[in-house]
Amino acid sequence: MMRLPEFQYHAPRRIVDAVKLMAAAGAEGQFVAGGTDLFPNMKRRQQTPKIVIGLQRVGALKRITGDPSATGLSIGSAVTLTELIRSRIIQKYYPVIAQAAKLISTPLLQNMGTLGGNLLLDTRCNYYDQNYEWRKGVHFCMKKDGDTCWVAPGSKICWAVQSSDGVPVMIALGAKVKLVSSEGERVIPIAELYTKYDGIQYLTKRHDELLTEILLPRANGWRASYRKLRRRGAFDFPVLGVAACLWFEEDHRTVHDAKLILGAMAPHAVEVVEAQKLLIGRPLHEDTIHAAAEAAYSIAKPLDNTDFLMYWRKQMVKPYVEQTLKEILDRE
Repeated sequence: MMRLPEFQYHAPRRIVDAVKLMAAAGAEGQFVAGGTDLFPNMKRRQQTPKIVIGLQRVGALKRITGDPSATGLSIGSAVTLTELIRSRIIQKYYPVIAQAAKLISTPLLQNMGTLGGNLLLDTRCNYYDQNYEWRKGVHFCMKKDGDTCWVAPGSKICWAVQSSDGVPVMIALGAKVKLVSSEGERVIPIAELYTKYDGIQYLTKRHDELLTEILLPRANGWRASYRKLRRRGAFDFPVLGVAACLWFEEDHRTVHDAKLILGAMAPHAVEVVEAQKLLIGRPLHEDTIHAAAEAAYSIAKPLDNTDFLMYWRKQMVKPYVEQTLKEILDRE
């Protein structure tokens, strides 16, 4: 049985107290909300904080506020996935968020897991997500305790994959995030929260910063969808995620703007710019959908570090992009 290492646990009630505790803890501290990612990682000794700062009692992180039709919506980072799935305001104005949240793990873990936790999910890899003895037996990888990336042994960077379902959706919607520390706060586009091509330093968020809010733009007529590839119908992390968000002209057919994001392909979510260009200014129909899917397929470069053969995962990009865009077309 894998057991948690020893640590101190703090349960502040206010954001200001949480960030003060983190400032004092320094590199030995770690925030935790639902714990569905951190605690298994601690059991496998992938992360070993000496001080854990729980956020479950911070009421300000568990609110959904705002006016979707006027100014947009604010979702607290400790709002659970179950609360997102059941929220009437999310279902009405941002249904793609509920759609993605419902595909994450299982109902039991959705009761504990939070939106903030999913957006900050640790990158994953077959050589990393193993117990300590397994990783020691094959000689530790670059991401933890070693100096070699076993996916690409000649690489100077880690290629662990970002496997969040929430990230592609939030980037497609153009969300922003608020980060708070003892030194102040800042708001950035969510796409800027992630670095590129580094599975170890995959966040631009400083260690002492707390993700407090996800800020959604107002619902202004866009249509969006998300599809996920995995081995089982529940529980599994994605080996491919496709999020699409389209804005239409007054005829409701011609695409005015488009975002197409691939998840679980690299250490960061991949924006398929060429596919977006093929959609913008054209009616959404079978030909444009096929052209966008071909563009996504051409840039997809999965590595052999998750479930399924990487060649088959690449082949699945085309039908999954097509299905995601067809869902939007059918909702006209």
